[in-house]
Amino acid sequence: MQGKIIKGIAGFYYVHVPGEGIYSCKAKGIFRKENIKPLVGDNVAIEITDAKDFEGNIMQIFPRKSELVRPAVANIDQAMLIFAMAKPEPNFNLLDRFLILMKQQGLDCILCFNKKDLSDIQTMQRIQKIYENSGSRIIFVSAMDKDGIEQMKELLCGRTTALAGPSGVGKSSIVNCLQKDKQMETGAISEKIERGKHTTRHSELIMVSDDTYIMDTPGFSSLSLFDISKEELQSYYPEFAPFENQCKFMTCTHIHEPVCGIRTALEAEKVSKIRYDNYTAFYEELKEKERRKY
Repeated sequence: MQGKIIKGIAGFYYVHVPGEGIYSCKAKGIFRKENIKPLVGDNVAIEITDAKDFEGNIMQIFPRKSELVRPAVANIDQAMLIFAMAKPEPNFNLLDRFLILMKQQGLDCILCFNKKDLSDIQTMQRIQKIYENSGSRIIFVSAMDKDGIEQMKELLCGRTTALAGPSGVGKSSIVNCLQKDKQMETGAISEKIERGKHTTRHSELIMVSDDTYIMDTPGFSSLSLFDISKEELQSYYPEFAPFENQCKFMTCTHIHEPVCGIRTALEAEKVSKIRYDNYTAFYEELKEKERRKY
């Protein structure tokens, strides 16, 4: 049988086999010998040792198409960053940090703004304008009214998606909306999974449908800056690219040089001031980080 590891805790790996259920599995000793650790998100082959109690052994780990270090998870296809339109107001500095962090790990991002029922069309248009050229898909939803949830499901369908965002934005409500019509398999194995629920913080995939999974991550209030050089930073701003050929210097930082296509575009409102201000703040942060290193 083939399935996907949805949780690993205390040496047990819980493998969802579509159409069958969730099996509690141990990894064969050969993986330890080869220094291979199964990860949540791994696609695996298992042998059944006890069909009645849904128990088995992991016999094979299929090649990973991606692997994240924090959180430790494999085969994530994309990320969905969830922020609120109001209560709390969106923290664009934090959002841009998230965007860079996810893109650094090779993940496409969906920007999801929740609580549209507490906001207005002008705020929606303003947010759309800020991120329209950021290289990310933007959706506006209301978990309270279930508005936009079907569109979200379409974007998640057939993929494994990491959810991230600060506390208080309604992430749990969105997860509940996505799970509303899906009954997870019940029985002894579900009880086993629940047992370790509060003992530690661990990665876990939540099944939305047989081929669609989401991974909730803990709320963040801040993120330290990414392991990149200050010169690399501009490559994480796709909206800069059309104007870079208008810079006088090839090594333009887009901050203080006399002829800069990015700053000209900024003055013409072709580049978001909020995005640009975050770029300059991050640049100075990375510059200070490099200075302290040496």
